[in-house]
Amino acid sequence: MARWKRGQAAQGVRQAVQYAFGGVCDATLTAKTADGVLAAAGYADAVMTRYIVENGAIRDDLLTRSQLKDWVDGVDPLTRERRGRDLESPVADLILDATINSPKSFSIAAMLDPELAAAYEDLQDRLRDRIIKLWQTELNARRGKQGSIREELVRIEVVELRHERSRSLDPHKHRHLWLNVKVQGLDGKWSNVDTRVALRFQNIVNAEGDLASRTDPTWIGALASRGFTLNSDGEIAQLEHVVRPLSKRAVQIESNKAAHLRQWMEQHAGEQPSSSVLAQIDQWAWAADRPNKPGQLNEGDWASIVMAELLAADPELGRPRTAVAAPSIGIEALDVKLLAAKAIVDADGRSTRTGGRFSDMDVRAGAIRAVSATGVVADRTQLAAVVDEVCSFAIRTHTVTLLSEPDVPRHIKSRMATSTATLKASVARQIESLAAPGDVHPLGEITRLASLMEPERTLDRGQASGASSVAGTDRLVAVSGAAGSGKTTMLKVAGAALRSRGRNMIIVAPTKKASAVAGREAESSSSSLHQLLYDYGWRWGTNQAGATTWSCLRIGEIDPATGARYSGPRINIRVGDRIVVDEAGMLDLKAANALLEIVGRTGASVALVGDQRQALPVGHSGAMALFWRRATRQVELDIIHRFKDPAWAGLSLRLRDPDSREAAEVAYELVRTGHVRILENEVAARNEMVAAWFDAAQTRQTIALITATHLEAQAVSEEIQARRIADGSVDVTNGTSGQSGQPIFVGDVVQTRRNDSATDVQNRQSWVVKRVTADHVMLASNRDSTDVRRISHEYAGSHLHLAYATTVYGVQGETTDLSFVGPGVDAAGLYVGLTRGTQNNVAAVIAANQASAIAGLVGTMRREPAEETVEMSRAAARTELIRAARPQSDPVQAGAVDSFTGQSLQ
Repeated sequence: MARWKRGQAAQGVRQAVQYAFGGVCDATLTAKTADGVLAAAGYADAVMTRYIVENGAIRDDLLTRSQLKDWVDGVDPLTRERRGRDLESPVADLILDATINSPKSFSIAAMLDPELAAAYEDLQDRLRDRIIKLWQTELNARRGKQGSIREELVRIEVVELRHERSRSLDPHKHRHLWLNVKVQGLDGKWSNVDTRVALRFQNIVNAEGDLASRTDPTWIGALASRGFTLNSDGEIAQLEHVVRPLSKRAVQIESNKAAHLRQWMEQHAGEQPSSSVLAQIDQWAWAADRPNKPGQLNEGDWASIVMAELLAADPELGRPRTAVAAPSIGIEALDVKLLAAKAIVDADGRSTRTGGRFSDMDVRAGAIRAVSATGVVADRTQLAAVVDEVCSFAIRTHTVTLLSEPDVPRHIKSRMATSTATLKASVARQIESLAAPGDVHPLGEITRLASLMEPERTLDRGQASGASSVAGTDRLVAVSGAAGSGKTTMLKVAGAALRSRGRNMIIVAPTKKASAVAGREAESSSSSLHQLLYDYGWRWGTNQAGATTWSCLRIGEIDPATGARYSGPRINIRVGDRIVVDEAGMLDLKAANALLEIVGRTGASVALVGDQRQALPVGHSGAMALFWRRATRQVELDIIHRFKDPAWAGLSLRLRDPDSREAAEVAYELVRTGHVRILENEVAARNEMVAAWFDAAQTRQTIALITATHLEAQAVSEEIQARRIADGSVDVTNGTSGQSGQPIFVGDVVQTRRNDSATDVQNRQSWVVKRVTADHVMLASNRDSTDVRRISHEYAGSHLHLAYATTVYGVQGETTDLSFVGPGVDAAGLYVGLTRGTQNNVAAVIAANQASAIAGLVGTMRREPAEETVEMSRAAARTELIRAARPQSDPVQAGAVDSFTGQSLQ
């Protein structure tokens, strides 16, 4: 990442970091500021090569560090001429970063054999050339008023940085491709690349990386000549077993680093270590306790030490290997129909945040990935026809076209999987068929029950109405409530009212964690939604194309999962019972479809209680919106009980879903009242988050740190962990490896990421590590230290990670004393994050000044309309088409207005 010359970081680049071969690139995080660009360039002896792609031809030269800085800033590094207009926005994209990365086994193979190292470099060269040529031909610039004119590109420029190691100094050959946003159009003028198209095209770049690593005949042949083959995951099968021993050293490295950092700080009281000191400590920590460790690390020492460790892990690696025949499936053997189905499954799975809509680019990326996984080995030019055929068949056979206009740009999300369109229609139809009106429970009785249950608390009008509706006889009820509006209190009273009439309330939730909390606090029986669905015969699995399929067993049928006869449900649901779906904003369409079938079968009624403005489901959303529009009884809870500051309670309601006129006012109030921290870059934001955690710990307050991505959450968590190790509050004597080999020690705050009934841990449940033994890891609830669980090291390695910070899904439904929201979150992340803390809530915004911060907040608050029906998805696709840059010859589409800003979209 780079920053604008005024000193502000380029925020949008964060979204552009993608990995052509998959995996994590540590060095990418260095390039956050202008100085960070140079630090990233110098990391691990990087070579800075500039590639100029002009009309499909590539030439290259070398840039000095000062030239690189000019180049990033939009200046010709040779003539120092400004290219186009200055970028006025302090958060403008200056470079877009794609990383050519690979499984770790590729880097190990390159270390073992110089010929494989050369072959791997050649593979990366070919992939680089393909990517940058595709950028020049497929991307475009935006010109004219509000960027409405699409300009094809004649020239782009890309800087390549080559790295040999990860930041932990393990073998990790990878390259950064930095695409400068300044591009030259066919008319010779310089302007900015269309970032939206570039970001969406990155899906194809990633897929091309998969294809190259798995199907390139020269690379596959080089591996086979040394006795190596790829497994189904794309790893080198004969080297996969030595990847883990290298990764497991991360635990020891972190322990070494902590000890040395602690020693340095004792010797330099009151000082903070510089970046060079930290680099020296990193090198020492890596080399400590290794055989024949060098005093000063150099290239030869590093290579010899890694080789020694590889040979210690498997002595056979040092012996010559016999060549093997490279396994390959011929192009003629490929099943185009199956590949087309896989391509649509891939595109559909990536469309859950856009109402099920995807683009032709997404279909192509899915087709490329499907072909790469077949085992075929062929030149890319030979595979082009196959990819084209797969795309064509996939679109014709498995999609609904949402737009009738000709020549829709390929990045516009104007298609939908036929299965998703059918699902939307099915859920809507079932809801309409069940929407039978009824009567509410008498409000007087609701009030009386509430006073008996909690004499010190009085239900507000919304809570009373909600409890009355849930306890009533309407078949479908929808209750929407803002964060902190007392939904659980309302359900507790509703449950008592139902039981007083001989009816049961069964609480379910999309997650086991949420259902357990809701059931306990509402004093009603509860289960996860999927437990209920399973009990009533619903089964889900994966078909040959990778799609999740749902089916329902009849009593007496053989359960394919167990081989036993299905004897019917054990959870007794009677006519008139009320099924309550808590956290219903996270209910996906497939689960909703199955639930509605159970409601119809049993004669029960259903109430959805949640908030569409909080975190959406992992699958396709829209269920809550469909229920809300069609339920015969709707209740909105709009009085806030959570916060100690009444003024903040009112502002949080306005933050929930402001219209275009009110958004700027809300943003101004957030800044004026101290709920926004204006910072110059992501590094400063991360430092603020880390400091906030320690401040909260010192005052014994709970705090939620919310980030935009899981990677950022882990970066913040690891920095907190490092500081805790340095001050001795984390015990590094014994540790374990979490997901991706992450070091975890006694005292760390962690999160489990899979339900496990055997150990009674739940997905996204937070814990503190209490003890690590050779056999298990003991966890204690971060709310109750006496509530302990034991998990295996195997579970930890696959389903445990640090959780000092988390994404919005990790804090959904949580209440803390304080919250701090990092930059780059979406509208739901901002709203959920700023409503967790009962005492104070703060968001970090990267901006040059207050006006820029307010403008950024307004953009963050913007929500796209829910697309619960196919008709609404058609409208959303058309709006996207109108906003897109089009060739100047296209007729102007008059009368289009942005629904959020009210401005013309012409």
